[in-house]
Amino acid sequence: FFKVLRLEVQRQGLRFYLQLCLTFAAPMGTTAKDEMNKFWSKNAKLNRPMSPHLTIYKWSVPMVMSITFRGTGVGLSGAISAFAVAALVLPGSYPHYLDLIHSLSVGPYLIGLAKFGLAFPVSYHTLNGIRHLWWDLGKGFRIPEVYRTGYTVIGLSILASIALTCL
Repeated sequence: FFKVLRLEVQRQGLRFYLQLCLTFAAPMGTTAKDEMNKFWSKNAKLNRPMSPHLTIYKWSVPMVMSITFRGTGVGLSGAISAFAVAALVLPGSYPHYLDLIHSLSVGPYLIGLAKFGLAFPVSYHTLNGIRHLWWDLGKGFRIPEVYRTGYTVIGLSILASIALTCL
């Protein structure tokens, strides 16, 4: 069939090919806006409720940890990328910018807070990544285990962040 079709296209040229495409093309009867209006009118006619999205869910530790895990992943990768681009683009060297930070004369509490702010996402994302690797092995899916490992990750992340801050 395809050999005959190819020979016919070669014999009659582009006009035959376009005619063939138009013959078998699906007609575009409606637009996306028409389809959405049809969808909403059907739901209204059937008295279906509109989905309330996140407002109906009771927030739980696994839900918050999942959102935080994704956020720290995006935040860390964005921060690392921004730092790398800045290191390539900005004039001067690392000691120059380190001296600039020292010249700001910020107090030890603000420096400690900044260190904790850098250490927590790294430690949380790392430890929760280990938890996800454990799940990839098919272990720890029972609800009590999910909560226990969740609280363990939170506690260890705080302890690791405090330890890294004190360095």
